[in-house]
Amino acid sequence: MFAQAGGTRQHSLISTNTVRVIGVELAGHECEVHGSDMRVHVAATGYYAYPVAAVVCPPVEGESEDVISNPVLLVEILSPSTADFDRGGKFGHYRQIPSLKEYLVVWQDGPRVEQHQKTADGLWLLREVVGIDQTLNLVSIERSVPLSEIYAKVSFDG
Repeated sequence: MFAQAGGTRQHSLISTNTVRVIGVELAGHECEVHGSDMRVHVAATGYYAYPVAAVVCPPVEGESEDVISNPVLLVEILSPSTADFDRGGKFGHYRQIPSLKEYLVVWQDGPRVEQHQKTADGLWLLREVVGIDQTLNLVSIERSVPLSEIYAKVSFDG
């Protein structure tokens, strides 16, 4: 268990920006983005999580109105206390979701995103997107997101 409440301003800005920019990209699209109040269930392991963002496309599956079990895209923001778990154990759970096509790990201390994409043969491909002027191509939803939008109003000055 990891305590998640009470994050930093940076974490909050990056989280809000991420949900906002993905939401704008999905306007007029059948898929929907949810923030950290939507619980994700990994049926294969029984694990539940509250990722920073989850994108789900119809038909939406879940045991109740506050749970989804078939996301195509999940996003987590690294915090010092959860970084190892987010990149290791949690991703291990997430990989068990058959519908999941993409997992993003977003850094707080600089414009950097670790992008994990599931290939057609079921392998996971890692790409690192680094730099405020870079663009993240989200294959799961066929949209592009500039890192400058994810990190809007975020200061990296110590």
